[in-house]
Amino acid sequence: MSTTTLDDPISAGFIPADAGYEAEELLTRVVWYYYVGGLTQQQVAEKLGLTRLRVNRIIGQARTEGAVRFDIQLPMAGCVALAEGLRVRFGLTEAVVVPSLDDVQETQRVIGEAAGTLLNTLLDDGVKLGVGWGRTLWASVRNLSSRRLARSHVVTLMGSLTRGSGINTVGVATAVANRIGAECHYLAAPIYCPTTEIRSALMAHPGLEEVLDLASKVDVAVISAGDMSPLSILVSTNIVSQELESLKKAGAVGDILATFLGSDGIPIDHPLRSRVMGLAPETFQKIPVRLLASGGAHKEPVLRAALRGNYVTHLVTDELVARMLLEAESAEEMEI
Repeated sequence: MSTTTLDDPISAGFIPADAGYEAEELLTRVVWYYYVGGLTQQQVAEKLGLTRLRVNRIIGQARTEGAVRFDIQLPMAGCVALAEGLRVRFGLTEAVVVPSLDDVQETQRVIGEAAGTLLNTLLDDGVKLGVGWGRTLWASVRNLSSRRLARSHVVTLMGSLTRGSGINTVGVATAVANRIGAECHYLAAPIYCPTTEIRSALMAHPGLEEVLDLASKVDVAVISAGDMSPLSILVSTNIVSQELESLKKAGAVGDILATFLGSDGIPIDHPLRSRVMGLAPETFQKIPVRLLASGGAHKEPVLRAALRGNYVTHLVTDELVARMLLEAESAEEMEI
């Protein structure tokens, strides 16, 4: 709830009465898109069907009345309703839904920041935290509270690319560990081994065996999900791109921790599965708190698979995907 009282924006002439939203929610959408989403006033106006002047007046009113600080103090009923729908439909402990943006990377950013805010509530000193990789998780670091959880541990749940930016597994884990002042443990191996024999040899290494054992015993895990499009970091690698058609033929809709899933959430039968250096899905399912942060319409199939496969206890996604997930489930129930 807002900590300030705003004048009624409809009667004040800031928001048209037929805009299709409750007054407070539309006001919140305007300031969210402008301050958090990074849209210009003109872009906000076009997105919500308002004039630029009206958007400017709404922003000015919100700022004057103290509704906009470093975060936005107003709820968005539409997002809250979708989050509750996801929580109930998929048996989640908690769900967070943020407004969708037209730009994919900006959507990933705001989902990541929301995931960082949620993750703050799940971390106490002594916690063992497992992390995945990707742009969304990299963005989550921004909203992690800087503190010192000296008795805590951060563990990578999967291998890494042999080259890459901060969104790589090592980069994300290091950034998270630095943010919370925790010790970091790395699964120092590639995401995929060239052969199953090499994987077996690496798995026998005492150091890697120790990290995998620690990864299987974390209290909280935060991961993202990859789809089958060129937008996926994993799909853009040589190893996966060469196998893309056979993965699709086997029924893959995307991956979690580099293991590809079918639409039912069950890992598909494919040679890449036996070469993954990372936590197996059935082991991941035993972690008490499993936070999945991912969004964008292209991610809906893999997110639905992950939810169906019971890999998720906490979900952060965007409004469009939330609606797609709930509509798809409702349509399937009607067919049955």
